[in-house]
Amino acid sequence: MEKKYFLLFISLYITINAFSQQDGYWDKDRSTTKEINVSARDRIVIKTEDLPLGTTEIVYRITLLDENQQLASSLVSVLKSIPDPTGISQGSAGAVFVLSKISGDDKCTYAIFSTDKLALEYKDSGKTLESCLIQEEPVSKDAKLLSIEKSTCLNGNALWFGFESKNWIMKQKIILEVVPWVDKKLSRGWSLDNRKTIIEQCKTSSLAQKMVNSDDFCVCVLDKIQTKYKYQEFQKLLSVERSKVFKDSGNSCFGETSTSGAVYADLRNHATLLAKQGKNGEAITKLLVLINDGKATALDYSAIGSCYLLTKQYGKALKYLQDGEKLDNSELLIQLNLAHGYLLNDNYKEAKKIYKKYQNQNVTDSLSWTQKTEQDFKAFQKAGILNEDFERVLKLMKE
Repeated sequence: MEKKYFLLFISLYITINAFSQQDGYWDKDRSTTKEINVSARDRIVIKTEDLPLGTTEIVYRITLLDENQQLASSLVSVLKSIPDPTGISQGSAGAVFVLSKISGDDKCTYAIFSTDKLALEYKDSGKTLESCLIQEEPVSKDAKLLSIEKSTCLNGNALWFGFESKNWIMKQKIILEVVPWVDKKLSRGWSLDNRKTIIEQCKTSSLAQKMVNSDDFCVCVLDKIQTKYKYQEFQKLLSVERSKVFKDSGNSCFGETSTSGAVYADLRNHATLLAKQGKNGEAITKLLVLINDGKATALDYSAIGSCYLLTKQYGKALKYLQDGEKLDNSELLIQLNLAHGYLLNDNYKEAKKIYKKYQNQNVTDSLSWTQKTEQDFKAFQKAGILNEDFERVLKLMKE
């Protein structure tokens, strides 16, 4: 009864994993299966098939057979019942099945190398110091999982297995089987370095430059490019074609409500912070993005007008303040900055009309027109802007 429950558990485990793991596959078409005859006390080196792009794990099995023995089942057929590498690495029943059910009496030691140069040195001298894995205890069969995260063996495009016979009289037969696990996403060529390259390129784009933090935006662009192209396909595009892909992906990401709304809010907040820090030129740059993109409010026009006044660019200040007035002529911060603009442009007559018109109102729910005027005049003086009409205006509003 216990045996039945155990088998049922294993069956359920395999079934659940088969449906839950969809991020990769065992690549049986590019697996390695080689039968090698090794002479007594000899060393040989066997190169695997080239590992497919996106290989993140490999399972290998080594079996030594007597002369007339045959493998009961190939490693590829065994792995069909283990849907992903976790069935092996976590020590499940699948790991047991990876080992051959039979083996001969002969034994060998082996080492794995990531380059042909190191493998040839091993063949000539038996040197194993630079191997990425070594089995020093002679075995008649062995099976292991190697992952790119935990082993340096998978740094190259192939593996080299070096075997040394421990049979002092007769030659022995070794079966080497290697099956790669291919990550579907990485098989498209989008390695970590390749993804970083796209992110860095995205950050130099005009859209990314609008953002205080462009990380989310550039990840969105990367996802769209990865979905549409394999890395090799993307690299083969003409320069103008790649530029268009970047532009189209950027516009698509920027057009998403959550992205564009956050970008303009960030720009507005950053401009406000820069202005408070006295960095009016930088604040102007941020506000111009809002205006040029058609996303500016009347308050944005008021803010850029104030920045232009504080940097003594009075003509530009009037231009943007008048544009802002067209959006909302009831916004008193626009009206007050307009009055300042006329005053500093030596047009006291127009400035006086506005100062008098709103002198009994509040520019915000808690700040009066007169208080705000006094604050602004102090800010102008601090910025080195002096005008004999400042006192004249303040006396005017007290009449």
